[in-house]
Amino acid sequence: MVISSSRQDKIKKVVTQRQSNIVIVLEDIHDPHNAAAIIRTCDSFGIQDVYFIFGQEEAYNPKKIGRSSSSSANKWLDFKIFDSIKAAILDLKRDGYQIIGTALEKDSVDFYQADFTQDKLALIVGNEHRGMSAEAIELCDQVIEIPMRGFVQSLNVSVSAGILIAEITRQRLANGKLKPLSSTEQQKLIADFLER
Repeated sequence: MVISSSRQDKIKKVVTQRQSNIVIVLEDIHDPHNAAAIIRTCDSFGIQDVYFIFGQEEAYNPKKIGRSSSSSANKWLDFKIFDSIKAAILDLKRDGYQIIGTALEKDSVDFYQADFTQDKLALIVGNEHRGMSAEAIELCDQVIEIPMRGFVQSLNVSVSAGILIAEITRQRLANGKLKPLSSTEQQKLIADFLER
């Protein structure tokens, strides 16, 4: 397959802007359209890795959702699928990730007050109806919330994820903590993208 030089340049530009050491974890997201919206947001903010947990919800293939969207962001991200939140969190903790979850708990921290500048950060977003599981909340290093100042007490899961991903990126940029992939990781990802 011949790839135009403009396409190669676009791939290189995108890869140099990918963030290192951020994982978004989607716990039992029921609606694939919500997952597709979160995937597009991850791609837009340079997040490469998304974990899917299907412990209670019926599994679907992240590579096959959102295809009708003009971006087809799912083509460009890397996914890991787990059948339990515990397995995913233990995998991340083994790799040194701080685990931050989103839930309305009595000890939740307002996301404006939370520190998202850790070297390795995983953000867990819970199910549209049930939120995060009790097990996930217990395994988190910190639980945050988006304060509600209106009559409604919840946001669509993809909207919540977008707000948090934007704040994570803003903090990391402002504090000089937004790290690109290493040159080795970039070269590997470029080669991978050229094959996709």
